[in-house]
Amino acid sequence: MSIWWSLHLRREAASVPLARRLLMGTMETAGVDPDISYDLSVALSEACANAVEHGGDGARGASEAYRVTAYLDGEKCRIEVTDSGPGFARPPVVRAARVDAEHGRGLCLIRELADHVHIGDKPGRGGTVVSFDKMLKWTKDPNLLTA
Repeated sequence: MSIWWSLHLRREAASVPLARRLLMGTMETAGVDPDISYDLSVALSEACANAVEHGGDGARGASEAYRVTAYLDGEKCRIEVTDSGPGFARPPVVRAARVDAEHGRGLCLIRELADHVHIGDKPGRGGTVVSFDKMLKWTKDPNLLTA
């Protein structure tokens, strides 16, 4: 089975739970194990929150939107979050954040929850791409097959 979707979202806090709910609903319908779905939804929330907070620079005329794309293909789910912010001057160094820190934990969480993570500059017009994937496990009775 293969499912693919893409959203173009405003850089507003309300867009984060929207993306998360769509991903959770897709995975539940496809029959993905709830623990895997939860891990990916938390990682997606962190990536979207980073795009909302850091993904634009009004002075440069950057977009006030970002894109979320999810691919469920075979045994793997790949998620990409792309923004139009300033990008990175050099590849980001992801360090462990303090347990009580309120900021700076997102990329660490994504790395802990996903199997593979790539963070880099968007080719061409600037911005950042955070992509991550995770191997899927399935429930015994997926809704997509019983409907």
